[in-house]
Amino acid sequence: MAPRRIGQILVDLGFLTDDQLQIVLDEQEQQPGALFGKVAEDMQLVTDEQLVQALAEQMGMQTVSLEDAKLEPEVMEKISETMAQLYRCVPIQFEGNTLTIATCDPQNLNIQDELRTFLGYEIKILVATEADVNKTITKYYDSEAESVEKLVAELAEDEELKAAASLLDNEKFNITDAEALADSAPVRKLLNMVLLLAIKDHASDIHFEPFEDEFRIRIKSEGVLYEMVPPPRHLAFAITTRIKVMANLDIAERRMPQDGRIELMVGGHPVDLRVSVLPTIFGESTVMRVLDRSVVNLSLDNVGMDEDMMSRFRSAIDRPNGIVLVTGPTGSGKTTTLYSTLSELNEISEKLITTEDPVEYDIDGIIQIPIDSDAGVTFASCLRAILRQDPDTILVGEIRDLETAEISIQAALTGHLVFSTLHTNDSPSTVTRLTDMGIQPFMICATVEAILAQRLVRRICTGCREKTRVSSDLLMELGMSREEIEATDYFKGVGCEKCNNTGYKGRIALFELMVLNDTIREMIMHNASTDELRDQAQSDGMVILREFGMSLARDGITTLDEIVRETVVDG
Repeated sequence: MAPRRIGQILVDLGFLTDDQLQIVLDEQEQQPGALFGKVAEDMQLVTDEQLVQALAEQMGMQTVSLEDAKLEPEVMEKISETMAQLYRCVPIQFEGNTLTIATCDPQNLNIQDELRTFLGYEIKILVATEADVNKTITKYYDSEAESVEKLVAELAEDEELKAAASLLDNEKFNITDAEALADSAPVRKLLNMVLLLAIKDHASDIHFEPFEDEFRIRIKSEGVLYEMVPPPRHLAFAITTRIKVMANLDIAERRMPQDGRIELMVGGHPVDLRVSVLPTIFGESTVMRVLDRSVVNLSLDNVGMDEDMMSRFRSAIDRPNGIVLVTGPTGSGKTTTLYSTLSELNEISEKLITTEDPVEYDIDGIIQIPIDSDAGVTFASCLRAILRQDPDTILVGEIRDLETAEISIQAALTGHLVFSTLHTNDSPSTVTRLTDMGIQPFMICATVEAILAQRLVRRICTGCREKTRVSSDLLMELGMSREEIEATDYFKGVGCEKCNNTGYKGRIALFELMVLNDTIREMIMHNASTDELRDQAQSDGMVILREFGMSLARDGITTLDEIVRETVVDG
């Protein structure tokens, strides 16, 4: 039986009249995605306490007041601050193996399962007001940085843990003991804290790196690695083993590289962690790629192209067939650009199919196929099968070899629009890369419509932005004189709380779009060099990456340091 609607429960409890119920429903229609209770509260028709009572009634749970509650520190330690904020909950009691929590979001049915997965306890849920939960989090928790430091310090002093770890620090270890250590509360707690912090900060990668005298944890956020407080060296094996257990990898295998994945729900969002384990001389190095597949609002208007470039790019993707390539290094935003493009083309009259390694975004209306090399599902084999599915538009995650390139060209020649990526430095060098792979120049000319190169640079934090003087070293890197540079104001971020004292907040893309016209195609047929193609494309109106970046620096959006770091000038 379906649960009673929250509006009807509020009426039954005498908190709303039938007329007020209809008013709230009408208002809710004007706010797509808004919850009934939130709308009613915003309209001041119900109080927070009344809403909590109704939610508890709906979910068959009990309410609890946290205002005068005295919570024990050892109970509060069961859930970290980050976890409390993500799940909008606080721990209030721990008996046996059951942790009782108070939440202001009882309709999130994932909370119980997710916390059980993270913590290893049975979870009992009570309902509290949002104000109560927020006040309790503020009252009982220190800053997250302090929590990590505190936990690491405790782990360093834990002699039992140290002794257990030392017994296993050899090649012939007991698998049962290794699993027990990996599943121990301190190891589980530390890893959970690292994962949740990384997900909260929108990190793209988490690195666990063993060295001779230390075990380093680094988080990549906005394209830059930041080091966390390093845990004790003797815990390297336990933490790595815990990751391998979560990713269903062979914990007994320590001499071969392994790849796996961990699927989590965090705060109701599906998060996919791609795990790579690599043996080194001091243990196994582990990297997790964080993929939040719930990302929405993918739109070409938001990628950051200027009007002229956007017009030319849209002309290229509006063609009925051909190949459009997006190039750049790993983590340069290629997939985001391509999915924003597909979102624009995603209509009921068009069939779109993608094949990726891995599938990074989950988009309604698009058929998405993950690559699985172990099962023989490669880009080439998958692409062959896709062509039998009557697609209009195809996305090939990456052209890695001649076979994939040839099938992509065949698809374009038979009336399909094909999107794909390559790892090249800029747009003109993509042509050279394709010919090096073995593609004939006339095939490139017949199919490739446009090549978009891109990079990501960090945005200057708006909270601490100020004018700056350009150093002599930067002038040399840019090939500019002092007089040229001082004609324009340039900025940098000095660092503040808003940007974690980095001076940067968020990222923006640099673009370089080369549209193939008759002149460039003729040059490709005559095996023109990359420099010759670049010169011709520039004379046709192409803005190179460095120039695009300089315009952003002049507008005070990014720094000259970022432009120099991410772009090179060839020729």
